Amino acid sequence: MFVVAVLSSHLFGSGHEPGFVTLFNGRNLDGWILVEQKGGGYVARDGILISAADESANLLTEKEYADFVFRFEFKLQEGGNNGVAIRAPREGPASVAAIEIQILDNTAARYANIKPYQAHGSVYGLVPARRGALKPFGEWNQEEIVCIGRRMQVSLNDKVIVSANLDDVRGSEVLQAHPGFMRSRGHVGFLGHRSEVAFRNIRIKDLGEHQVDNLAPDGFEALFNGMDLANWKGLVADPLKRSKMSSQELAAAQKEADAKMRSHWKVVDAMLQFDGKGASLCSLRDYGDFELWVDWKIGPKGDSGIYLRGSPQIQIWDNPEGSGAPWNNKKNLAKPLMVADRPVGQWNQFRILMTGEKVTVFLNNQLVVHNVTLENYWDRTRPIFSTGQIELQSHGNPLYFRNVYVRQIDGN
Repeated sequence: MFVVAVLSSHLFGSGHEPGFVTLFNGRNLDGWILVEQKGGGYVARDGILISAADESANLLTEKEYADFVFRFEFKLQEGGNNGVAIRAPREGPASVAAIEIQILDNTAARYANIKPYQAHGSVYGLVPARRGALKPFGEWNQEEIVCIGRRMQVSLNDKVIVSANLDDVRGSEVLQAHPGFMRSRGHVGFLGHRSEVAFRNIRIKDLGEHQVDNLAPDGFEALFNGMDLANWKGLVADPLKRSKMSSQELAAAQKEADAKMRSHWKVVDAMLQFDGKGASLCSLRDYGDFELWVDWKIGPKGDSGIYLRGSPQIQIWDNPEGSGAPWNNKKNLAKPLMVADRPVGQWNQFRILMTGEKVTVFLNNQLVVHNVTLENYWDRTRPIFSTGQIELQSHGNPLYFRNVYVRQIDGN
């Protein structure tokens, strides 16, 4: 059982829960927003929140949360189905664009052959829950969900049924199918699935968001330490040309590139700052499958990008088309699903998942690329290289980066 269990004191029914805020007033949906609505969705009736049968909608808190403890009671009808949205955006399926905790009468005959990760309490698609704590349909259950970073704990009727670190989830297809685990904050709520489910005593304890600039979160390493250019080197040619160099030629070229790099990339006020001259900044190490976090800022008409395994590029620019897409793709998607850039001069945040040939990108907590093949710019007859360096692209204008973190997924 992971450490957040300390926060869970099982105070259901005690009437004294310090720090918790009631989310449902028992009379109406004040404080909530209805999205993805098909039919009536949710109604307040006699102090109970009801997800109506044969109708569906997602009911989300107006407020967004990062780390929190969420407590509620629920009652299922036979075969009832719903879900809890964790750090969700207003739009998009929560099991993809966010995290969904399953609510399900998995004792019903119709669910006899469900996957383990579909059982009640599971982190849908990612982590299966232990069974046996769910009360028979028609009875009230008590549930608590604790989220701190990537660590999640689900307790049902005072029994822990999930205790997991989502960083431990492996598998390219699984991660690309459920990239919402990368979101660091969002709405909390309920996900209707055309069956009647009742809720009451809904409350939350906001634990805030605890992140210090340039200090890597659990499971990540900091490529930029906020103080110097350790972990970085200058750019030498392209991957194909580098592969043809002898070790002596490469060492000499690298020495020259490093000297040029230090003339144009500086650390200023705990930021990586590029003066608009010179070449890209490259990670010392090569990476295979990984998750990358990068904060970036540009000025008017700014243009940059993030090279993955030495291949261009997840686009950064001041353009109405928006940033975040694999701009050099020719056959596959090369534009973002939406424009999520903040105004020029403000900080933006990438969350990038690179596994196999596939890339998924969140920009400012919005899913702008999902499970797209990243093409090999240097040799379009071949797939993207299996490993390569991470590069912060220079494009002749000042650039700013901070909070550059990487998490290896393939163990290389």
